[in-house]
Amino acid sequence: MQITEIFRSIQGESTYAGLPCVFVRLTGCNLRCAWCDSEYTFTGGRKMSQQQAFAEVEHLSPDGGLVEITGGEPMLQERELLAFIRQLLETGYRVLLETSGERPLARVPAEVIKIVDVKCPDSEEGGSFNLENLHTLNSRDEIKFVLASRADYEFALHFTHEHNLAKRVNAILFSPAFRKHATGSRDSSHCLLDPQQLAEWMLADKVPARLSLQMHKFIWDPALKGV
Repeated sequence: MQITEIFRSIQGESTYAGLPCVFVRLTGCNLRCAWCDSEYTFTGGRKMSQQQAFAEVEHLSPDGGLVEITGGEPMLQERELLAFIRQLLETGYRVLLETSGERPLARVPAEVIKIVDVKCPDSEEGGSFNLENLHTLNSRDEIKFVLASRADYEFALHFTHEHNLAKRVNAILFSPAFRKHATGSRDSSHCLLDPQQLAEWMLADKVPARLSLQMHKFIWDPALKGV
């Protein structure tokens, strides 16, 4: 596998936010979201065998725990990745997979918690989600929408109701996008969509979703890597 970084931190998103987690960030992505905060993953990284990557995870969290596979887009390395995931599951780790859902997810083990980031129009990658992947989702999984505008919100609201997401998944996450080059202050001034405004829209529309803020960007400098 080509891997950008492996590190231990606090999970900043999803229903697992706040928990200690080992992150395995794979290199490479086939999308180019306008607000992407991890462009450094597009190239570079280091080649690691399955055993090397597992040994690093085990060193950081020897007693099991939470591991998130992220990117980039991890499913671009599906063959090697799935073998690695199976090893993690067999040795007692709980595995989260962060993915855009553009690539097929049918072969991902059912025990994996898929966190699927459906791209909204302002990402400039709207329409990239593979609708066939809706059939792979189960009651452990989560769907995330990163929102930069009212148009994004309307898209996410429509998608949520059209595909009856509340019946399909464990959680629906509405997350305001951060400015790509945000740095310095650790507050919501960096959000492209004001979280207060988003909360008010969600309350008014009785959205069956959870407001999700990127916790790590309020704990550390938003530009800091490896956290």
